[in-house]
Amino acid sequence: MIIDNMMNLELLLWASKETGDPKYRNICISHADMTIKHHFRPDYSTYHVVSYDPVSGLPEKKNTAQGYADESMWARGQAWALYGFVVMYRETKENRYLQQARNIANFILGHPNLPADKIPYWDFNAPDIPNARRDASAGAITASALIELSAYVIDVTVRMPYLETAETQLRTLSSPEYLAQKGTNGNFILKHSVGSLPGNSEVDVPLPYADYYFVEALLRYQALLREK
Repeated sequence: MIIDNMMNLELLLWASKETGDPKYRNICISHADMTIKHHFRPDYSTYHVVSYDPVSGLPEKKNTAQGYADESMWARGQAWALYGFVVMYRETKENRYLQQARNIANFILGHPNLPADKIPYWDFNAPDIPNARRDASAGAITASALIELSAYVIDVTVRMPYLETAETQLRTLSSPEYLAQKGTNGNFILKHSVGSLPGNSEVDVPLPYADYYFVEALLRYQALLREK
């Protein structure tokens, strides 16, 4: 299981609603609960990969393949986790998923290595911080998730830091540092994402999911402004 799998659950949840068959929803709940149980460290940082013994069903190995080290905090993994549990709460209204999302968000926002412009280093524990590469995709995914999460939190003292962080991320990603000029950057919107630095794959390049979640975050923020 990879933490990225949390992003796949939205499609299965949709399938249950469309077909009236609860089995897809049940799969999502089982998967999310197993992820809470085995994927997270006590501080709510997440491993990238958990390998399970097919006989016992118990974890046999935990590692962070695309991060700096197995025990490090790979930035996009945290973003996938945050977004996935926000979706699980939206679709099930189970409070444990909202609490998990809040715990993940609070850990990200409170991390001492989160830069002032809120675009994460590719790994929060990268040894060359503050010169480590940034990951625009992690920033975009996190921003979109934080905007949605803010709508589910009543306490304004909790909600506002989520929105303020997302606003800063969107402003940073809209700056010349990250926003490509028209006709450049392979016609992608955002620059400076990191796919897998340990694998020397997609390093400091545009990525489709960076653009997707950036646009989604902008639309969500625009809708929020219209409600005011």
